[in-house]
Amino acid sequence: MSAGSERRAAAAPGVVPAPCASKVELRLSCRHLLDRDPLTKSDPSVVLLLQSQGQWVQVDRTEVVRSSLHPVFSKVFTLDYYFEEVQKLRFEVYDTHGPSSLSCQEDDFLGGMECTLGQIVAQKKVTRALLLKFGRNAGKSTITVIAEDISGNNGYVELSFRARKLDDKDLFSKSDPFLELYRINDDQSEQLVYRTEVVKNDLSPTWQPFKVSLSSLCSCEESRPLKGLVWDYDSRGKHDFIGEFSTTFEEMQKAFGEDQLYRVYSFLDYVMGGCQIHFTVAIDFTASNGDPRNSCSLHYINPFQPNEYLQALVAVGEICQDYDSDKRLSALGFGARIPPKYEVSHDFAINFNPEDDECEGIQGVVEAYQNCLPRVQLYGPTNVAPIISKVARTAAAEERTREASQYYILLILTDGVVTDMADTREAIVRASHLPMSIIIVGVGNADFTDMQVLDGDDGVLRSPRGEPALRDIVQFVPFRELKSASPAALAKSVLAEVPRQLVEYYSHKELPPRDLGAHA
Repeated sequence: MSAGSERRAAAAPGVVPAPCASKVELRLSCRHLLDRDPLTKSDPSVVLLLQSQGQWVQVDRTEVVRSSLHPVFSKVFTLDYYFEEVQKLRFEVYDTHGPSSLSCQEDDFLGGMECTLGQIVAQKKVTRALLLKFGRNAGKSTITVIAEDISGNNGYVELSFRARKLDDKDLFSKSDPFLELYRINDDQSEQLVYRTEVVKNDLSPTWQPFKVSLSSLCSCEESRPLKGLVWDYDSRGKHDFIGEFSTTFEEMQKAFGEDQLYRVYSFLDYVMGGCQIHFTVAIDFTASNGDPRNSCSLHYINPFQPNEYLQALVAVGEICQDYDSDKRLSALGFGARIPPKYEVSHDFAINFNPEDDECEGIQGVVEAYQNCLPRVQLYGPTNVAPIISKVARTAAAEERTREASQYYILLILTDGVVTDMADTREAIVRASHLPMSIIIVGVGNADFTDMQVLDGDDGVLRSPRGEPALRDIVQFVPFRELKSASPAALAKSVLAEVPRQLVEYYSHKELPPRDLGAHA
């Protein structure tokens, strides 16, 4: 062939993360099912239900495995996955008597299991006991669900090509070459993956780097054949063929070594590779919230209607806790006088345990918050830099491990504009170099205009000294804009940017997921 080529794949600083919405495949198996048939073993199948608007909706059903108490199902459930949503799933196992279909009316119920898609994704493999009605165990029956990311788990790669000593197809000048890269499909048809720009008047061109997902490049099969065609551009569309070459993505990696090839991984890659997400909530206990004993207070505990602090806390925390294996969440307060000396503190544990500020799950945080209110004196000012710095110190220790093992989300709930704006900007700029994201939810009816400066969407946030933030890590949302929306809509709004922020951080640090082999 007359077209020489050089391939490389490298992550650029301004990296393009893989899409946050992904498709996940779920593979199912069961063990020790109840035997409902008197003469033979059960004929099990599994029905998948998804909760929508408070109702369980039947989505799909596996095939029937005949006469088995330990079935492994070949049918795969494919679901769209969204980090920022609680996607509640229910798996129901039946001893099937009729033909396999979506109807279960004639079938014997062998047990069910409920969990969220986030829990399955975070653990990659979930094994749970099957429960009968009224929560009774179905003997020793268990169901195992294994998740595999089929859309984003191979991420994106950046490729650049160059050629040397191409044939000259032009009479009065040199060729104007461009390259087309094709994927060879199973039926031997060719799918165009990318077409480069034209390099004018050059027989040894270097084309601009481009990013492409491995799904598009090779259908996530690294040994799938690829073909490159080099043409001499003609403005009338009658391009002259210069030459072609064949390769695979696998060959590219071997030829240029892992030290020259970096993959841009997706959010799911990191989560399914073992990256834990640690959640910290920081609650504003300044006097501007009003006396908690007064029904007009933003901290008033109404037994029939959770206040705005609780609504925001539960909506966001319920999602984040699924990605932390021990389900222990840090809960801090600021702006209050606290016992025993009733001195003002801007980073106290709301469980009043300075050695361990973590609570058991989101319910533990709610209980600690409710128990804390009558014991503190609401005061001020609204200083949040100390708490940002506190979480940043933990994130900095994590950064030194040089592993994608722990990412930190700090949720700050406040009823007003922060008082220590300069210190807060400084703390955020420092935190932008660390594995953490900051979500600020403004509760109440204050004017939060000045808070928008912390959200870098309209430009790069700078410290008072002029140092720019490395990444946009802050998302600010006024609660009143979502007050009439569902908790799911609130969570979706405030968490939507986290997957991108996590991928940007680890891509910038050139850190791959910890356990690539688990789902590659």
